[in-house]
Parts: sequence; C-alpha cells; structure tokens
Amino acid sequence: MDEWLSRRRGALTYRMTQVVSGHGCFGHYLHRIRREPGPHCHECGAADDTAQHTLEECGRWAVERATLRAATRMADLSLRSVVEAMLGSEKNWNAVVSFCEVIISQKEEAERERETAADALPLRRRRQGRRRRAYARLEP
Repeated sequence: MDEWLSRRRGALTYRMTQVVSGHGCFGHYLHRIRREPGPHCHECGAADDTAQHTLEECGRWAVERATLRAATRMADLSLRSVVEAMLGSEKNWNAVVSFCEVIISQKEEAERERETAADALPLRRRRQGRRRRAYARLEP
C-alpha cells in the first residue's frame, strides 16, 4: 500500500478504479447491489463474474488479455501481480490502463443495452434518480 501511495506515475482512471475495486459492470457486484438476479458472467456464462474473473479467466477477453501479457510480460494476472507490474514501469501502467479502458467500456455498453431492453427485468432497468429526473426536465 505504501508503494502504491508513493508512486510517481500514473493517475487512476475511472475504469481502472472499477477493475481494482471490483465495483463496476461485474455480475458479482451488480448482483450484490440488487441490479442483477445472479452473479454470473454475461460474456462466458461463468458462475461468478468478478474483476478477477475478467482479468484472468473470461474467454471473451482472451485477445485483450494476450495483448496485456505481451506488453507487460506477466504470466500471472492476479490483481496483486497487476498492481505490482503497474508500479514497476510507466509502460506497464499504460498497458493496464489500456486494458481496463477497452474491457470496461465494452462491459458498460453491454450493461446499457441490457438496461434498455424491452424485456429487461424491473431491477435491471435504468433508475430515474433525482439528478436524472432533473436533467430530463431540462431537455426540450
């Protein structure tokens, strides 16, 4: 943790934070906050879609994972190893940022499609919070 806090490079991006914290478009997290009926992976059907599953296992992201491994020379993509590699060099940091941006942006797009689907369960539908309602009133 001290090494992370005293790092000299790299700012966390929104999508990188989702991967590091596990709070994002992951079935496990969405199920925990009651936005999904179960924690499964929509991409490969695995029983539990976590950030770690996305980093190491999900077949949907095999090409992106191979690109990350080639750029960082990491065999192990555990969260601890990824963070250590990021702290090791700017090249590795940028490779992880790129991986997170590509993967999470695609997962977010798929999540938006599931939210707006006509047959979406009520718990899946996009919620109309106070800010969203106020913004909708401003639209012509």
